[in-house]
Amino acid sequence: MHYIPQFAFVVLVGFSIWLFSKNILRIRRNILLGREEDLKDKAGLRWKNLLLLAFGQKKMFRNPLVAVMHFIIYAGFIIINIEVLEIVLDGLLGTHRLFLGSLGIFYTFLINVFEWLALGVLLVCVVFLARRNILKLKRFMSNDLRGWPRTDANFILIIEIILMSLFLLMNATDRALQLQGNEHYHETGDFVISGFIAPLFSNFSPAQLISFERTCWWLHITGIFAFLNYLPYSKHLHIMLAFPNAYYARLEPNGKMDNMENVQNEVKYMMQPELAPTGESAAMKFGAKDVMDLSWKNLLDAYSCTECGRCSAACPATITGKLLSPRKIMMDTRDRLTEVGKNITANGVFKEDGKTLLNNYITVEELRACTTCNACVQECPVSINPLDIILELRRSLIMEDSNAPQEWNGMFSNIENNFAPWKLSPGDRDKWAQEME
Repeated sequence: MHYIPQFAFVVLVGFSIWLFSKNILRIRRNILLGREEDLKDKAGLRWKNLLLLAFGQKKMFRNPLVAVMHFIIYAGFIIINIEVLEIVLDGLLGTHRLFLGSLGIFYTFLINVFEWLALGVLLVCVVFLARRNILKLKRFMSNDLRGWPRTDANFILIIEIILMSLFLLMNATDRALQLQGNEHYHETGDFVISGFIAPLFSNFSPAQLISFERTCWWLHITGIFAFLNYLPYSKHLHIMLAFPNAYYARLEPNGKMDNMENVQNEVKYMMQPELAPTGESAAMKFGAKDVMDLSWKNLLDAYSCTECGRCSAACPATITGKLLSPRKIMMDTRDRLTEVGKNITANGVFKEDGKTLLNNYITVEELRACTTCNACVQECPVSINPLDIILELRRSLIMEDSNAPQEWNGMFSNIENNFAPWKLSPGDRDKWAQEME
């Protein structure tokens, strides 16, 4: 009987790790459906981006108050996991407060730090819930978040509040048992937060306190493992993917667009026909019509999106009431990629489903509304680039489907025939200079 809780915990840990690994490998497979892109240059600069953008949250500090609150949640998530390590080892080994003996007074200091962080996380989550549901900030009320995305954001904040409350209650009942002199609950010294709560349990019997403490312990650690396995289905996957996404961010200045090699070659062959390859050549593809045509970095961007809406709040098209929302571009890309992944899981390989990212998820009107101003790229706190996806889809729309506004077609025709956007032949182009004389 003594080993039943220990055995149950081993099963819980094993199942949680197996399920999480399975889901992460599925997401990795989905990301690698994208075409290859080499982003391994300038390792020093990439590590700098990782430290400043992901760990340091540099872009968040444009709004210092919100940045500090977000940093408290972030620090709590990272640092409190040290405490989770002790809980896991206690569960596996059948011990209680394993690190207390080796750390001594420093252990009390660490737990106090964790408790202050837990209280900070709890309070900040309450503030963030109020911002979304009472103050109803505009970027959280957008139609982009209608339905599950808005519920997901609220759900995760509530879960964090519950987990932090369980942690504090677990420590408070533990401390109450210490004060009653229970032999299995060794003296740790007073904890600032839970020590303040502990007197509330002074009238409880030892059996009641042990039951309460064990219940909080089990709910806390089970909740953490449940949270871990919820991440792959949530926008909060950015907690993990923000780090590789910052490292693999494109290092060119915002606004620099990649030329299409196929188009460059066509122009080169037109100017120098002798360079054109002989014989049959593989059919060329321009831009992206579906998620498999995007690069793996575009797909990593989609999974890393925090749905914070800072991109859309800064987008001039969104602000002026046009259909485009950069946040929706990322969410649509992720939704389509998830659908493609399920298709592959069910069939072994991708089986045509009659859908594409372009048209079925992202419309022509959205793509044409983009001004390519790079505001969305500049504002994203985790180095996501919605503009690159928009450009690739727009290239496919125009170069594969010949679907462009009439005024654009006139410009394209002039460039093709006159080598300039204007309706003037090359021979007449310098006449304005003669007229100046």
